[in-house]
Amino acid sequence: MKAGAMSKDNKITDTFEVSPAAGYAGDVTPAVAWKILSERNDAVLIDVRTRAEWNYVGVPDLAGLDKKPGLVEWQVFPSMQVNPEFVGALSQALTDKTVPLLFLCRSGVRSVAAAKAMSAAGYSTCLNVADGFEGPLDAQGKRGATRGWKAAGLPWRQT
Repeated sequence: MKAGAMSKDNKITDTFEVSPAAGYAGDVTPAVAWKILSERNDAVLIDVRTRAEWNYVGVPDLAGLDKKPGLVEWQVFPSMQVNPEFVGALSQALTDKTVPLLFLCRSGVRSVAAAKAMSAAGYSTCLNVADGFEGPLDAQGKRGATRGWKAAGLPWRQT
């Protein structure tokens, strides 16, 4: 991890490749996120996409790690207004503010906002999963093939 990132968890920043970011601990690739989730029993993946995305696009499958992703909308579908209960709901569910939290959305934008919000709430290691679940649009205008959780070949499932 480079100077300027906010994580106080040296075990994460000294062990894993974290790109610094303003307002939260930093960004990790989907592969590094998987490695953190695999090696740190206390690490939690929070999928901040909408219920519609979870149901129709799919969700990360952490069963092989004996974990489940937390599913908390950052923006509420269909209005796409910021969820006013987001910080409160996560704070109630995750009382230890030192656990590594990895935030995931479709392409890595909403998850940055979520990481910043939880950092502001006192959580010390909030990481954004860069490129999210589906990554950016490819040359054909489709997601999921070039970058992101799915393109990295990480486990996922549809409900």
